[in-house]
Amino acid sequence: MDVKDCRIVFLGTPDFAVAVLEKLVNEGCQVVGVVTAPDKPAGRGMQLSQSAVKKFAIEKGLNVLQPLRLKDPSFIEELKALKADVQVVVAFRMLPEIVWNMPPLGTINLHASLLPNYRGAAPINWAIINGEKETGLTTFRLQHAIDTGDVLMQEKIQIREDETAGELHDEMMALGAELVYTTLDQYCKGKLVPSPQAAIAAAGELPSAPKIHTDTCKIDWNKTAQQVYDRVRGLSPYPGCFSFLDGKMMKVYKVSFETASTDILPGEYRTDGKSFLRFAAADGWVSIAELQLEGKKRMDVASFLRGHRFSN
Repeated sequence: MDVKDCRIVFLGTPDFAVAVLEKLVNEGCQVVGVVTAPDKPAGRGMQLSQSAVKKFAIEKGLNVLQPLRLKDPSFIEELKALKADVQVVVAFRMLPEIVWNMPPLGTINLHASLLPNYRGAAPINWAIINGEKETGLTTFRLQHAIDTGDVLMQEKIQIREDETAGELHDEMMALGAELVYTTLDQYCKGKLVPSPQAAIAAAGELPSAPKIHTDTCKIDWNKTAQQVYDRVRGLSPYPGCFSFLDGKMMKVYKVSFETASTDILPGEYRTDGKSFLRFAAADGWVSIAELQLEGKKRMDVASFLRGHRFSN
């Protein structure tokens, strides 16, 4: 079957998913339905906010479904009525088997890592936090356990030494759209043979990508300077790392580091009050380049120092 003749249901929510949906629409694919998250209250006025995928889908005149529960009988009937040949999932919540096993060709997922490495919710962040030099994208067929399905295609991506999670996200967003379309084109024609993910004897050997929590974002100055540097860029610009400066929370968005002996304990700082603010780590210094102190705007360190009075 040619990909243009394949009836596709797309499931996704954030901007990362929009790029894939846009690629499918621009290539003339038959996107017969789009499933995305329900509208949610957001902002100071708590007005209902639409997902990025819904906004794009409405703009293109696509049929949008927003189920509260994915096992709801009425939603299942709506989904069946679309008669999809295949479903494509990008950055969406976990699907029940009655949904992912519905189309004849199954459901294809895009994951932002080289599976089986970095299964989980935050593969882009954790690859950088762990200091990886290489990551990639994987398309695979969904099955019961999360991110364990048979691999269809993969593409490797080099991680620059100074690359942030935000930058890698945007690079993957563009490459992911191309990979999904190429996968669908070959898969619908029967030219792809799904491959089981590499068997690893001990599950602990696989780096994972769990959801980012507040504790993940707190800087541990007892780590090496390199580890602090990697954590900051792995969580920049969102949700961002944080520490404390004279008792106030300090968001940290950009740093540099050097391995050197220090004369103070990890977590203590030195500054000239004009051009630098640096914290001691386990084996060197971490210099702050961009920060946001509690109650203030985000700014570069020189601008911050011009208006800040230190307590000691």
